[in-house]
Amino acid sequence: MPFTTSVIIPSKNESASLISLLPKLREIVGTEAEIIVVDDGSTDNTVEICKNCGVKVISHPYSIGNGGAIKTGARAAKGEILLFMDADGQHKPEDIPRLLAKLDEKYDMVVGARDRASQAGAHRAVANGFYNRLSSWMVGQKIHDLTSGFRAVNAKKFRKFLYLLPNTFSYPTTITMSFFRAGYAIAYVPIEAPKRIGKSHVHVIKDGFRFILIIIKIGTLYSPQKLFLPISLSFFTTGLAYYLYTYLTTHRFTNMSALMFISAILTFLIGIVSEQVSALHYKDSDNEPSGK
Repeated sequence: MPFTTSVIIPSKNESASLISLLPKLREIVGTEAEIIVVDDGSTDNTVEICKNCGVKVISHPYSIGNGGAIKTGARAAKGEILLFMDADGQHKPEDIPRLLAKLDEKYDMVVGARDRASQAGAHRAVANGFYNRLSSWMVGQKIHDLTSGFRAVNAKKFRKFLYLLPNTFSYPTTITMSFFRAGYAIAYVPIEAPKRIGKSHVHVIKDGFRFILIIIKIGTLYSPQKLFLPISLSFFTTGLAYYLYTYLTTHRFTNMSALMFISAILTFLIGIVSEQVSALHYKDSDNEPSGK
């Protein structure tokens, strides 16, 4: 009998959490769901714990990344629904029925949205709040939690975008924006995330820079013109203001004004080309209507 749901847990040295998480998870989902732990090059006893709990484990020979582990699990899963959760104890198995129930309401993806109190530190809360507001502006809809890794999704539709997903921690951002761009329905279920067990693998400086690149990727992935058009207008406005200033003071049209106008035109044209390239990523998503 095929599985209805596959629970996929990317893990790197999270044995301290898995030893209590996996039995509780099996109690919640029962035998009708498969549980897959993707061991991303762990050096602890993750594999042993998974085998003792009767859970399927897939091991990477070395650490590829959180997103890489997600892709490995998605390829191996047999369920019609994929449910992703972290291995560090921040996602409670008790919330899984709520996500699945919401998914049954004809949504294509349901995300467990953390409140501000559940964020890991003030800097993370501020950063995630900024990402949420930026992405909401991009898609024109309210996004409650862009970076949450706790989500249930239609497996067939998720796999359409595997080639777009990065191997790093930014996979939730990419898949969320991809679903919005493809016109799939997304819902949010509020959750409370306990403090993680063990040390975080997210580095403030390195991953902070990476998240800045994510912001750029959000724009180019979902709606390039919303990113390039304001930049183009800023170049044009600056060039026009500088031209008026130099004309009124020295009656000249300077090279700087010309550079600003040319930059505005080139940026606008790049935005148009990026819009067409972005549309090609989602051409196959039009073959299937939203909903299950």
